[in-house]
Amino acid sequence: MRVTERTLRERLFLLLVCLSVLKGDARYIENNEISKDDLYSFFNPEPKREIPEELLYRRPLRCLDMVAVEGQFTFTAERPQLSCAAFFTAEPNEVITVDYDNVDIDCRGGDFITVFDGWVMKGEKFPSSQDHPLPVYERYVDYCDSGSLRKSVRSSQNVAMVFFRIHNAGSSFTLTVRKHINPFPCNVISQSPEGSYTMVIPQQHRNCSFSIIYPVEIDVSEFSLGHYNNFPKRSIPGCGESGDFVQLLGGNGIDTSKLYPITDLCITFTGPTHMKIGCENTVVRMVSSGRFVNRVSFSYRLLDSQELQSIKLNNVEDFCFSN
Repeated sequence: MRVTERTLRERLFLLLVCLSVLKGDARYIENNEISKDDLYSFFNPEPKREIPEELLYRRPLRCLDMVAVEGQFTFTAERPQLSCAAFFTAEPNEVITVDYDNVDIDCRGGDFITVFDGWVMKGEKFPSSQDHPLPVYERYVDYCDSGSLRKSVRSSQNVAMVFFRIHNAGSSFTLTVRKHINPFPCNVISQSPEGSYTMVIPQQHRNCSFSIIYPVEIDVSEFSLGHYNNFPKRSIPGCGESGDFVQLLGGNGIDTSKLYPITDLCITFTGPTHMKIGCENTVVRMVSSGRFVNRVSFSYRLLDSQELQSIKLNNVEDFCFSN
């Protein structure tokens, strides 16, 4: 367990320091200290409940931050901070609301606070444009553009983020973050390198992805696509023509449209239902035509260092290691 926790902390730290291109106009990231205790809070989101405002957890927001709990987070600039971002995450069956409170920034002077519906890392977006219900431009909500017209932003999945730029010392703002149950979660970034999950699309024309940002072994235990319920499972080429299928993807980014297709599952499955994927990001993606109720259940666990080394030595999935 100690190895797993240490690996997760290291990967979260790397995730935070790799934000060199938060937006097209971002030129640098300020160096900010994030302690191991702060990163460890990422593992332990608070139990879901509606917390009265006077009892909300409160702490300062950093220029570069990861937040996994509900609460009020206040940023006060001690010096110009020109390229900042805060990542918010919740349980797979939750969505996030971010409320602007007590905003004191200079919009005319170039300051901004922008909530993004999803995550952006190294120029890539999760969910991808193919999998998100909104066009990209509607996923950005800027305080200076919307002002009092829209003080609350709700995510479509269990992750969201805020970009902000502050030029003047003393400028500040507060964000109130709350979580809400999502009865039919679609796109998810896993908080853990180990677990199990069931993805269900109830007769909706949409694509859903479950992203695990670790190298893992994945085991598909239940697989039900409405139009093939009477057939066993198997993997064949050309699943995309059916309109309803499941993909296993791997790669080193977060945009599912840019990941390597490892296999498609649609009609039947011959052979083992598990495989080891040594990529930085492993994704289970379901494509649904909207005509059926589609369902896939799977479990996953973190690959240890010996398993990763074996994959590399065997030249398996070299698309994961080419970078």
